[in-house]
Amino acid sequence: MMRTSFLHPCLRRMLSDRGGNFGIMTAILLPVLVGAAGMAIDYSNMALSKRELQEATDSAAIAAATALANEKIDEAGAKSLAKDFVAGQMAQVLAKNSIQGSIKDKTNVNVTTTANGTKSKIFKVDVNTSFDLPLSPLMRVFGKATQTISATSSGENGQTDTQGALSMYLVLDRSGSMSFITDQKKTKPSKCDNYTQDSWPDPDKDLKSYCYIRKIEALQTAAAGLFTELNKADPTSELVRVGAVSYTDKQQAAKAINWGTADAASYVSALPYLPTGGTDASDALDTAYKALKSSTEGTDTETQKHKSKNHNSFQRYIILMTDGEMTGNGSSWNSSLDKEVRDLCTVVKSDGITIFTIAFMAPQRGKDLLQACASSTANYYAPDNMAKLVEDFGDIAAKATSSITRLTN
Repeated sequence: MMRTSFLHPCLRRMLSDRGGNFGIMTAILLPVLVGAAGMAIDYSNMALSKRELQEATDSAAIAAATALANEKIDEAGAKSLAKDFVAGQMAQVLAKNSIQGSIKDKTNVNVTTTANGTKSKIFKVDVNTSFDLPLSPLMRVFGKATQTISATSSGENGQTDTQGALSMYLVLDRSGSMSFITDQKKTKPSKCDNYTQDSWPDPDKDLKSYCYIRKIEALQTAAAGLFTELNKADPTSELVRVGAVSYTDKQQAAKAINWGTADAASYVSALPYLPTGGTDASDALDTAYKALKSSTEGTDTETQKHKSKNHNSFQRYIILMTDGEMTGNGSSWNSSLDKEVRDLCTVVKSDGITIFTIAFMAPQRGKDLLQACASSTANYYAPDNMAKLVEDFGDIAAKATSSITRLTN
């Protein structure tokens, strides 16, 4: 230890002064604190970008495999489709992060075709891609300017004797509130009767100058998208069976479940342009349940229908949709009807049937009911406009047909 008694007084005071300790510690710790703040910001951005890239490659692999199985494209076309799909899905993400260069050029696609017996093939599409995500200036304290984000997915499709199959029943609200307008105007300016909750049962005089798409029309458009996706997954109508029923304060005539989507699509497209009536989904839901329920008796069950096509197993789905709350033939919420629907949903789910629910521009009690009825939180949708309704029906189609088009990792 240095002895200070022999040092000059000025030097001795400088060595014993502790006043600069805080400044020294701050100077040492500041880069660490700044880097930690940068790390938190960038970690969140990296996690979001990783998820979006993974979703893009998942979708690209499935889309390409499905197109190959449906004989829409050859292997070269499948590779191009997958690359275009990833680039399209990630365009906004890359633009938001000011990333230069084309992710399409960094996307690699491999197609493997395997014979499956004498009549069919299995198509496997592997997609992997990456991009360099710019990091915040704060992270440059550690000398790191970018982080590579990558994702790999494999999609598989091909018709086989053991391939997935499904039976689906649509339970759709066609009560009076389905006559109300959405936020979507029709393409060409025109005059028509626009109904709203405030004006019903009379047209809204303030909305006479333009024609808006009604909820019932939005439902028909969204359901048509669902049917299109089911047809893509099952172009020969040998894997998918669909039925439909609508309801007001009582069940309307149902369209029995059948192979393919044609019957159900025709039923939905014929729903009235000006629906009327209250809301009670109980009988319609029960009709769907009876059509799909597990049973070992009789020859006309869904199990027997699928066995006739050599399907060893199949998935069962109900899509329950409403834009209101359970009122019966009145105008106020009916707690007894609400409970009846909830109890029936419990029975349906206990039978192994998956329920998707859609509360379309619905009041809170309608949302609460359908949230309780859904098989999981991922099976519950609450679109508040037409565009979201169409998107949600598309998401249901993707989930339902995943038993046909299988994501392998």
